[in-house]
Amino acid sequence: MNQNPKSQRPYPKWDDAHASKLSPIERLVYRSNLLGSDQRVTNTGGGNTSAKLSEKDPISNEEVEVLWVKGSGGDLRTSKQDGFASLYQKRVMSLQDVYARFPSRGVKSEAEDKMVDMYKHSTFNLNPRAASIDTPLHSFVPQKHVDHMHPNSVIAVAACRDREKLTETVFGGELTYMNWLRPGFELGLELQEICKKSPRSKGAIMGQHGVINWAPDDKACYELTISLIEKADAYIAQCDKGEKTFGGQKIASLPEADRERVLAEVLPFIRGQITFQAERLIGTVQSDEAMLRFVNSADAPRLAALGTSCPDHFLRTKIKPLYLDWDPAKEDVAALKLKLTDGLAAYREGYKAYYERCKRADSPAMRNPNPSVVLIPGCGMIAWGKTKSESRVTAEFYNCAVEVMRGAEAISEYVALPEQEAFDIEYWALEEAKLRRMPAEAELSRQVIAVIGAGNGIGKQVAIRLMKEGATVACIDRDLAAAKMAAAELERAYGVGIGVAGTGISGAGPVVALAADITQRESIRAALAQVVLAYGGIDTVVVTAGIFVPPDKTGHIEDEKWALTYGINVTGPYLVADEASAIWKAQGTPGNFVITTSVNAAVAKKGSVAYDTSKAAANHLVRELAVELAPLVRVNAVAPATVVKGSTMFPRDRVLSSLAKYSIAHSEAETTESLRDKLAQFYADRTLLKQPITPEDQAEAVFLLVSNRLRRTTGQVINVDGGLVDAFLR
Repeated sequence: MNQNPKSQRPYPKWDDAHASKLSPIERLVYRSNLLGSDQRVTNTGGGNTSAKLSEKDPISNEEVEVLWVKGSGGDLRTSKQDGFASLYQKRVMSLQDVYARFPSRGVKSEAEDKMVDMYKHSTFNLNPRAASIDTPLHSFVPQKHVDHMHPNSVIAVAACRDREKLTETVFGGELTYMNWLRPGFELGLELQEICKKSPRSKGAIMGQHGVINWAPDDKACYELTISLIEKADAYIAQCDKGEKTFGGQKIASLPEADRERVLAEVLPFIRGQITFQAERLIGTVQSDEAMLRFVNSADAPRLAALGTSCPDHFLRTKIKPLYLDWDPAKEDVAALKLKLTDGLAAYREGYKAYYERCKRADSPAMRNPNPSVVLIPGCGMIAWGKTKSESRVTAEFYNCAVEVMRGAEAISEYVALPEQEAFDIEYWALEEAKLRRMPAEAELSRQVIAVIGAGNGIGKQVAIRLMKEGATVACIDRDLAAAKMAAAELERAYGVGIGVAGTGISGAGPVVALAADITQRESIRAALAQVVLAYGGIDTVVVTAGIFVPPDKTGHIEDEKWALTYGINVTGPYLVADEASAIWKAQGTPGNFVITTSVNAAVAKKGSVAYDTSKAAANHLVRELAVELAPLVRVNAVAPATVVKGSTMFPRDRVLSSLAKYSIAHSEAETTESLRDKLAQFYADRTLLKQPITPEDQAEAVFLLVSNRLRRTTGQVINVDGGLVDAFLR
């Protein structure tokens, strides 16, 4: 972080001209989006805002005070009006009487959790958005506008050993200090007491948690939030330790190429080891300067062991990360793997012991005992989640934790949340209920699938079909531009971010575009390594790349074209499988390998001897690879009849040649698509079903093979040909 706060990127400015055109609720949305747009202000999904507004009651038509507050599960950066719960303010306040009648009321009580359902009785205008656990924090403050944020610099103050004294030093009496208390009704009541005892206070620092502040005007509330953060920024900058941050550097970073080589080798191993009850995880690697400064530092082992402080952080990052005491200048990758094996085993045992120490009578069952964050000196951080988006958020949250530790260590001494308090958040019944309410995962979620040949035709449709079922997809093609276009189509269909080779490891989204030539082993190895660096491993590889080289006018095919046909249709899939097998073995989890062959493999005919015999060889390659890669990997193939639609093997000149060859009426003035349709129907008429075979038909078959629907099928070639009698088994 820059030591001069004035030289930092400025925080977003309130736009009076824009705000003046908005309704009161629209201004709340605007304020929320503005705050959420900067991760220095609050993390993804974290923080909440509110406004107490005058509304007309839909029954009495009288003016009533309504609390609009960010609802459960929302994100300030993207929230719209439907992301806010609306409650009768008077009714929420009256819930204090209900809470007082519970005999078990108090901190961490059963009554505390029961109050969450009571908010439903205060709903204004049948708003379906569920109220947040933080609703009392906003309702019980006697000001119209309230912001509750999780800025790293302010949490750094809240996570210091002498945090109460520092609250006065840094904020000069604007904020009152509150000891840690789990979010909920009791915390709201305590905040209400602070407002009564300190009427001039503009907000409160919540120990290890964040800041909450208020104002009678929405712009004033926003500007107060930003000014408080800037004060914390400035104080930390004054105390910044420069090169001595985190005790100074102990380990030297590996050069980028060496770092990627090490990570590509160990990531699949880690991914396999942290798979719990068959639930695989997707990884995100971060090796930027800020993270390397931390993992390479002298204090990293001590600070990593302490864990995080803010509840939002350790819900994603767990109680603490796994730090590996490895020095790349003195130890090789084999030593790193040994330390990973021992470290992961020790982490699991430690996590189980933590669960047993802290569990309560009604605690949910223990979840995955493996780390969700792994720190490797010289290499960086690996964050894990059930989706790419979730792993990126995990990475974001640990970045926040690192910044909190950096700030706290600069101005004082970092102190993490007590273990029992951390457990009570991680295994909170309300959090468990939220997890259970989440929709069922898609059929191919948690699966990383590389589709080679994804730029066009069958390959592109396979990528689309698999991503529709929740897969994380790498679109690989010899033509990088085509791979990027296919990835863009996926982005438009599913609204996910795209990663492109060369934009940096951490930048990869749930679909990545890469280039590879399957006739070149090094090209394949490099592409698969990039998939591993982007996602942590590979579960399935689908090869749809293929080539048809017609003979010349004399019926002769040149030696080079014969070799190219076999190089792409036979040797290529073998090289891909051979390179992928090392990843599958390191991962140790079941995988799939699927290639496209052709029904031509079983049909002898004139004019395509190189193509047909290469596909026959590919069919047998499937059987051989099924034997070689068993029992870990299932190997199968899809054998299409002639697919004309979207195929790069049917450029316009070949279509015209084929139409002439079969005496199909046509005009050279027709569009290419019209000509293709005529040729496709000609081929269809030779089948039993009389329907053209499409890339979508092939994609459906590939989906069946890579899913668990055919989980006992291997070594098979499935014809998708509309019933071509000549290709029937004999």
